Amino acid sequence: MEMDDLDRRLLKEVQEALPISPRPYAEIAARLGIDEEEALERLRALRDGRIIRQINAIFDTRALGYSSSLVASRIAPERLVEAAQVINSHPGVSHNYERNDAFNLWWTIAVPPGSSLEATVQRLHELSGAESTRILPTLRLFKIGVNLDITGERPPDATSDPEYTEEHRARTAAHALTERDKQLVCALQEDLALVPRPFDAPAASVGLTAEELLDEARRLQEYGYLRRFAAILYHRRAGFRANAMGVWAVPDDRVAEIGPRMASFTAVSHCYQRPTYPDWPFSIFTMVHGRTPEECNAILAAISRETGISEYRALYSTREWKKTRVRYFTPEIAAWEREHLPTSAPA
Repeated sequence: MEMDDLDRRLLKEVQEALPISPRPYAEIAARLGIDEEEALERLRALRDGRIIRQINAIFDTRALGYSSSLVASRIAPERLVEAAQVINSHPGVSHNYERNDAFNLWWTIAVPPGSSLEATVQRLHELSGAESTRILPTLRLFKIGVNLDITGERPPDATSDPEYTEEHRARTAAHALTERDKQLVCALQEDLALVPRPFDAPAASVGLTAEELLDEARRLQEYGYLRRFAAILYHRRAGFRANAMGVWAVPDDRVAEIGPRMASFTAVSHCYQRPTYPDWPFSIFTMVHGRTPEECNAILAAISRETGISEYRALYSTREWKKTRVRYFTPEIAAWEREHLPTSAPA
C-alpha cells in the first residue's frame, strides 16, 4: 500500500510505544492533530496492507524465567528447506533466517523454566541434519528495541539512549514472578484490537477492569518484566528491505567500553555480547535495518569509524523462514518435548 506522511508519523508513534492508558489510540491521535477514529482507520488500513504485523505487549523473555539464545547452524544447501521447516516446528523458535555466511541458518529459541535449552537445541540439530550448530546466548545485553526510521530523517550516525538494557533487566531480581503474574502475561500478550478501548477485552479475561489491568501492566513494567506495548512491523513491507547483523571482533578488554557505544547508535535495534570460538572471533552483535544494503553498510561504517573496530562482517538475511513472537506460559512447548524429548519431558 502507498503511505502518506501522516501514515509514517503514525507508524513512528505506535512502534516507539503505545500509551498504557484506557484509550491509547486517542492519545496518539491527539499528538498528531487528528481524531481517534481517523487514527484507528489508518491503523486498520496499515494492518490490512500488511505494514503492521501486530500490536501487543513486548516482554523480556529472560526476565520471565525463560532460557533463550541465538543459534547458528551450518546446513547443506540441498537440505536447507527441510531443515528450516524442522526448526520452525518448535513453538519456541520465534525467528529463523537464511544469511549469507557458511553458517547459513540463524534462529532464536526460548524455552520455559524447567526445560533444557541445550537438550532442545541438540535435538533440533539432529532432526535438521545440520553439519554444525552453535549456541550463541546473550552474555550481556547492551540494547534491545526496534525503532525503524519511518520518516527517513535520521542520519546514519544518529545516537540516542537505548530503550532497554541489562540494567533494566536487573530490576526483576528484586521481585518473584507469581502465578497471577503469569495469568496477566497471558492476557497482555494477545494482539490488541484496533478499537477505542483495546484493553477492555484482555482485562475481562482475567476478571479485572481495564484500569485495574493497566495498573498491573505498569507494575510489570516497573519490575522489568514488561518492556512496552508497541506495533511490530513487516519490515520489508514498510520499506526496510535489508537487514544486516553486524558482527564485530572486539578485544575482550574493550567489550564493556565498545558495547554501549555501539548501542548508542539509534539505527541499532539490538546489541549483545555473545560467546566467541576459535574460528568465530566476533563478540558483539548489532542489528541494523535499512531500505537498501547500502544504507545498512553506511550505518556499520559509521559505527566502525566511531569505535575504531575495523574487523567486522555484515550478515544479510536472504530469506525469512519464520518471524513471530514468543508466546509465554502456553502448553505447546511441553507437547513438543513429550514427542521429541521423551526422557526429559515434564512430569
